[in-house]
Amino acid sequence: MPARCEPADRPAAPPVDAVRKLLAVNTIVSASRDIAAPAATLFELIADPAQQPRWDGNDNLADAPAGQRVHAVGDVFRMNITTGAVRVNRIVEFEEGRRIAWLPSEEGKEPPGHLWRWELEPIDEATTRVTHTYDWTRLTDEKRMVRARATTSDKLLASIDRLAAISAP
Repeated sequence: MPARCEPADRPAAPPVDAVRKLLAVNTIVSASRDIAAPAATLFELIADPAQQPRWDGNDNLADAPAGQRVHAVGDVFRMNITTGAVRVNRIVEFEEGRRIAWLPSEEGKEPPGHLWRWELEPIDEATTRVTHTYDWTRLTDEKRMVRARATTSDKLLASIDRLAAISAP
């Protein structure tokens, strides 16, 4: 009779970081594009959460209360997502007109470790290079891994393209 493997006899699952290395998963995804708009115009659309559903290429954001414009590291804004849940977003990088990054989390919980970043590089007064990055290197919530892997540069570029469309003169 073959030996049975009881639950206590099973080896422990490898840590998430070991799985990522084994699968050689790229946990930092970016997209860039030059947009015919001043950096200040684009930054206002990104730093005001009420504007974010207009340019969200993931079709994940439903709406956000007005009056939450971000001004500094440590600011927090709330966003309603399409599932009806609320996301609390903590600003962890901020340079007015140039860079903004946040860590999203569920209401009342610590951020699970993924980060959204926007970087704006003025090329001239009317053109800006926009880079959008999704970094899930520190993501620890295994139930979010499938969605994290599905966040491709094409989806990030879709957000940049929508941002370009709504900022056009």
